[in-house]
Amino acid sequence: MEALKGVRILDMTHVQAGPTCSQLLAWMGADVIKFENPQGDATRGQLRDVPNADSLYFTMLNCNKRSITVNMKSAEGKQVFVDLLKKCDIIMENFGPGVLDRLGFTWEKIHSLNPKIVMGSIKGFGSSGPYSDFKAYENVAQAMGGAMSTTGVPDGPPFVTGAQIGDSGTGLHLAIGLLAALRQAEHTGQGQYVEVAMMDGVMNLCRVKFRDHQRLTRGDLSEFSVPTYKGMGDVPRAGNDSGGGQLGNAIHCKPHGPNDWLYVVVQEAVWEDLAKRIGPDVGMPDMASDARFAKIGERRKNQNLMWTLINKFAEKYTKRELMAILNPLDVPCGPIMSTEDLATDEHVRGRDMWVELDHPQRGKWWNVGMPIKLSASPAKIDRSPTLGEHTEEILREVLNYDQSKINSLKTAGAFSIPPKKAA
Repeated sequence: MEALKGVRILDMTHVQAGPTCSQLLAWMGADVIKFENPQGDATRGQLRDVPNADSLYFTMLNCNKRSITVNMKSAEGKQVFVDLLKKCDIIMENFGPGVLDRLGFTWEKIHSLNPKIVMGSIKGFGSSGPYSDFKAYENVAQAMGGAMSTTGVPDGPPFVTGAQIGDSGTGLHLAIGLLAALRQAEHTGQGQYVEVAMMDGVMNLCRVKFRDHQRLTRGDLSEFSVPTYKGMGDVPRAGNDSGGGQLGNAIHCKPHGPNDWLYVVVQEAVWEDLAKRIGPDVGMPDMASDARFAKIGERRKNQNLMWTLINKFAEKYTKRELMAILNPLDVPCGPIMSTEDLATDEHVRGRDMWVELDHPQRGKWWNVGMPIKLSASPAKIDRSPTLGEHTEEILREVLNYDQSKINSLKTAGAFSIPPKKAA
């Protein structure tokens, strides 16, 4: 049995944050009804690589869902929406501030129509506070949530991360909140409003930086390779420093291309064996007992020299060859893996994290797989729906409309773009 079988979700979200959440819940077995206006989710046409086909931007975020198109500007479309509300356990939206309210559907109205329903909302900055009316995008959330100020090198500009922590990260937070609220509703019979702000989600993912922010009020950060001091205020950008109790950094390997790097963590327990292996090759046979490195406190003070020596050792090896040397020594390490590396990696394929699917418009394509592995209910990944593909199916199976009612609603424009008025 699928973990969320029997849970029905009315998914009004679009672009990335909300669809990330609903796709995960669909992979766990929820019946996710993607509720779209007749033009469809904007990402169906964004960054399109196959003419007249849904883009990868859309297909990679909307697997295992059913699509219905409804014109919410018509009275008939609003009635379909109300009827679906009454049949669902969760409703999700990530419209701009006030959009759903202006259509006549505040949280209070939705709750009155279905007291048990859980409503999930993603906002850039939440529904309260001085930023609540601002628009947010992925990189804006990273900027305002603390990620950019702590990513990069000290003398360079702040950087966004390649991981979509503002959008997809917020979607993951919302999934947790919805499941918690759903469980409570099963006990109490009362749903609730669940809100996740993108800025808040990014802050949560940056919590170790806020740990360091408070440590700086009492002293320097000894694990940083860049200068820090008591009372300096901002946590500095520190390149590829591990930022943890153990020292870590990226080591450049041959042939010294943009992704020929191995990330290495030097733990206290492995230092002696690591130094004995590296020392002779870099002209320091006594490296393990050298006073500058013998204890972790000294290695922290002299870590730039330590990394220079490890980089010198690495010059003769590829990242995979260096990994093969360090793994038997129990040194935690991993190659910087490019998108091409990951798309062809046997470990990734073996864990179903790169899955081939077939789409009626675009043909074969690949999607990132389900990262959460449930032993009793493994995810089965199906393709994303074409626009409005399941409209009649949902009207018949979920709402029990007969064909005459469906035809009448079609004629009234409940599912289509209203005709333009003559000039």
